[in-house]
Amino acid sequence: MERLLVLARHGQSEWNLKNLFTGWRNPDLTALGVEEARKAGRWLKSEGYGFDVAFTSDLGRAQRTCALMLEEMGSTDIEVIRSQALNERDYGELSGLNKDDARERWGAEQVHLWRRSYDVPPPGGESLKDTAARVLPFYIERILPRVMAGDRVLVAAHGNSLRALVMVLDHMTTQTIAGLEIATGVPLVYRLASDTTVAAKSVLERDIDV
Repeated sequence: MERLLVLARHGQSEWNLKNLFTGWRNPDLTALGVEEARKAGRWLKSEGYGFDVAFTSDLGRAQRTCALMLEEMGSTDIEVIRSQALNERDYGELSGLNKDDARERWGAEQVHLWRRSYDVPPPGGESLKDTAARVLPFYIERILPRVMAGDRVLVAAHGNSLRALVMVLDHMTTQTIAGLEIATGVPLVYRLASDTTVAAKSVLERDIDV
């Protein structure tokens, strides 16, 4: 039994390019983001991976990334489950603001605290802890049972919703998670043991040509 779980952050979005806080806003992928998603699909196909089910968020950039990856793999007919539980963290009042402008307004230290701390939310928004409070139950109730039943599972989501998952999978602390940045369009490949812990993990390198 494979117990395959692949996590992928969406490709570069228009707001990633503009250095804006995105959260639950819904910009599309850039041309580079489209290519990142396609490359991730090509790499997975070249390595012999396939999927039985995919999970993605309620936001277009993750859904399009998922669709592009599956298209490259020739797997457009598999079940795709969309859920708000996998959405990016809500950045509240920061949403739509340029990150440099936010630093000028609130100070670099405060903005860094909002972005990277575990439990300090931005005004009107979610902390990583808040994001984990919706992501992890969905993982336990919907995603993990499919993996443990032998389905090969793809999750195409967002930087912070995936950080919440990786924190648990990789046994990271509230301190070490602060330093984790998940790159756009780079699959994280997990194989789980029979007790649901991680048996093996690999990460696509950006410079691989496929």
